[in-house]
Parts: sequence; structure tokens; C-alpha cells
Amino acid sequence: MTRQSDTLLLIVDAQNDFMPGGALGVPGGAEIVPVLNRVARLFAHVALTQDWHPPGHASFASSHPGRNTFDTIPLPYGPQTLWPDHCVQDTHGAAFHAALDVPHAEFIARKGHHRGIDSYSAFFAADRATPTGLNGYLRERGFSRLVIAGLATDFCVAWSALDARRLGFEVDVIEDACRAIDLDGSLAAAWRDMNEAGVKRIASAAIG
Repeated sequence: MTRQSDTLLLIVDAQNDFMPGGALGVPGGAEIVPVLNRVARLFAHVALTQDWHPPGHASFASSHPGRNTFDTIPLPYGPQTLWPDHCVQDTHGAAFHAALDVPHAEFIARKGHHRGIDSYSAFFAADRATPTGLNGYLRERGFSRLVIAGLATDFCVAWSALDARRLGFEVDVIEDACRAIDLDGSLAAAWRDMNEAGVKRIASAAIG
């Protein structure tokens, strides 16, 4: 099944700053790296996403004097959660986890590099309009089904899965190959939204 030419595994943001001890560490984040490595070997086609923020990015609390981390502020494209400075371009925090071993990955989609717009989704910035180019890549390669894993379930994984469904892709999310931040019930809300959109929730053991 996973060797089908129309299916791609998308690994989301397996970067140092999202691992425990990183600037925006996701609880249990490092636990998924061996799972990602094992699962990736079952797929002929793999792509990665990489948060890639310039210094002073609009999503950083440090860019808004008087505001605190995890505050929400209005920006021109909508409400924005303020994060610690993370995944700054060309820093250790932005690099992929050293134990991530996916040498056959074919494409890296960088996101969040527009200074004034955050980007959770692998497909669009948070204005829902500025593309990353991933959709065009997938279309030109002939992929119609995505299997998604990575960090964090309730933000970049969920936004990517929802946009993929909106664009017409079949989508599975590997639950045990993801971890969540879970701010104020965000994990339950993300799964509700994904279920309603037709995203399938699967386990890594079912892949093979």
C-alpha cells in the first residue's frame, strides 16, 4: 500500500526547537523520531516541512513589547498566538533532529519565512492565501494521498491535514507518530476538525 506512486509521507517540523529542551518543546516530541524513521522506510516517497523564521518574526512574543508568550493578538490575517523565538533561520533550533534518518526524502517545504505572517500549514501561510509551493509540487508529481506525522498534532499537523483535505487530497494522520502542545483544549479541537474534514486517524502499526 505505502509503495503506491500516488502516496507521500509528509513529516512535519521534526526540528530541534520543537523537541523537549528546545525553544518551543512539545512534550514527548523526541519520542516520535524512532517512529518516523521506521515508518519512513515503508514509503517510497517522503517530504519534510521545516519552520524557517527570520529574526523578529511577527509570531514571536519578543517582537511585541508588553506582550507575553502564548498571548493572542490581532494581526491583519486574524488572531495570532505569540510564541517564544523558535526555528530562527540557520540556527541549531531550526535544524532537523540529529536522529531523524530519512535520507530518501525528496522535498523540503520551508514555511514561516515571511516576516509578517505565521505559517502552521505546510500548504499556506496563516492568511490562508500565501502558498508554500507544496501543493504545486504534489500535483506535478501526481500524488493524491498524504500520510502525515510530526509536530505538533494540534497546530502544524492539523492545519496541514485540513488544508490538504480542502485541496482534495486523501489524508491519514499517524496518531502515535505525532505529539501535541494542547493549549486550552487545542488537541481535542484539532481532532474534531480533522475528523469532520474526513482525515483518517491511523496507527503506525497498521502501515505495511
